[in-house]
Amino acid sequence: MSRREEEPAREESSSAKTNGGPTVNRGRRLIYIPIIHTAADMGSLGASIRGKKVSTLGRQGLAHQAAVVDKMWEKIEGVAAGLPLAQGTVRVYQDGLPVCGHEREIVEELAGAGSRNHRLLLALVARGAVLMGTESPELLVEEYQLTSAAFAAGANLKRDGRQRELRDSLLEKRDRFIAQRINATLGAGESGILFLGMLHQAAKYLDPGIDVVYPLGLPRLRQGGVL
Repeated sequence: MSRREEEPAREESSSAKTNGGPTVNRGRRLIYIPIIHTAADMGSLGASIRGKKVSTLGRQGLAHQAAVVDKMWEKIEGVAAGLPLAQGTVRVYQDGLPVCGHEREIVEELAGAGSRNHRLLLALVARGAVLMGTESPELLVEEYQLTSAAFAAGANLKRDGRQRELRDSLLEKRDRFIAQRINATLGAGESGILFLGMLHQAAKYLDPGIDVVYPLGLPRLRQGGVL
């Protein structure tokens, strides 16, 4: 039997039928949405990040960047609004949201502070999605300390090789944890929505059986920025 002739049988085995009805896909699907963080997403670091951007870009440059970010979030919100959300079968994973048991409270606090990202999470939950803690609390604390120290020292990631090396190493650890979290919690027949900054590359650590979809295209890596 040829490989092509084996395909229908393989597809049948990955699906389940209910009460003689139509075939139900039991695969796992992840909708990967690259995002740009705003100051409102960054909690206590938000003011420092905004100050750094003002000194680098100037107020006019910062206003232009804000307009670009607003347009991107309009696209993200449009994509999210069009997603079908069957109650309890869609899990939402979020960059920077720790596995801690207080995920909803964190999201509500940041949404109240003006984060479009976190307001969108609440809207998805209101439509039936399940909010998931996504990141290692320990790694997030490590990143906060690294970022705080870099701002305090006035480090420039484009020129400071040591700081860039530390950031990249930590980013890889976070990506591995995020992917493992999705691998372990996204069940057969479920869909996930992942909101993740553009510097991340978590997709390469996902189980090969997870079908990854990029409705806004692949992440475009940016060097030296906070995303």
